[in-house]
Amino acid sequence: MNSPNLVTLRAWGDFACFTRPEMKVERVSYPVMTPSAARGILEAIFWEPQMFYLIDSIRVVKRGRWISIRRNEVTKVVSLDNATTWMQSPEKTKPIQAGGGAEDGTQRNMLALQEVEYLITAEVRLTPLAQPPRDNLGKYLREIEGRARAGKCFHRPGLGMREFAADFEWVPESPDAALARRATELGQSPVRGEEPLGLMLYDVFDPQGRAAGFRWLTEDELTAQAATFEQTLTGMKKGEQTKRRKEFAISRLRSSTAPLKPQPLFFDARLRDGCLDCHPERVLTPNNGGN
Repeated sequence: MNSPNLVTLRAWGDFACFTRPEMKVERVSYPVMTPSAARGILEAIFWEPQMFYLIDSIRVVKRGRWISIRRNEVTKVVSLDNATTWMQSPEKTKPIQAGGGAEDGTQRNMLALQEVEYLITAEVRLTPLAQPPRDNLGKYLREIEGRARAGKCFHRPGLGMREFAADFEWVPESPDAALARRATELGQSPVRGEEPLGLMLYDVFDPQGRAAGFRWLTEDELTAQAATFEQTLTGMKKGEQTKRRKEFAISRLRSSTAPLKPQPLFFDARLRDGCLDCHPERVLTPNNGGN
């Protein structure tokens, strides 16, 4: 896509694991980075509710080699209720026992990738929360470039998993030129031909839903929302009012949009000359397995 709002980053690391969702117990990585993992790297560097990313393409510089890792993992998850109880009465909670041979621990294998490198190209778009002229694409493109050049990030990006840290840098030239340059620097021959990768997870959230943006409601907005709800209880019995208030406390909106529900999307992944096309407007169609 020839668009002025495209950005390209180079991301690399010692290990990566882009987990296949059909592997429910032991992790097995896709052979290359997924679009959702690429989005995670970009959002770790810069993100605001007034803009969002659409991954355009992923170019594979170093595909890496397979490596099997055995790890100690836990079988339980700390719940919010347990965390709240621990803050108030630590003696009433039971900690999760992790480590080799522990009650809540187990050993699992992981089939991961070692020594990988990618060129991520993404389109930057504005959400309806943007307020021109203060919020404009030029502003966000400069911010993304400045942070990437300086190596800044809100949290350390990972290659599929948080423990597999990713290094990154800004790519000033076109992604095709950068791919050719890196191949020359590494002494590799340019990748040619087409390779089908099968169905690949695109993202766990619909890109169209993410385009709406996200903003927490202010205290005044929350107060007005509660007042409007209380008006609906007029004339109801006390028991019914109590029931409705409990339901409202659970389901009330605390942001400008309803929370996004996970909706896994898949697409027919194909590497063409070392490039994985992943723009949702091109790959997420009924004809090629996108929905």
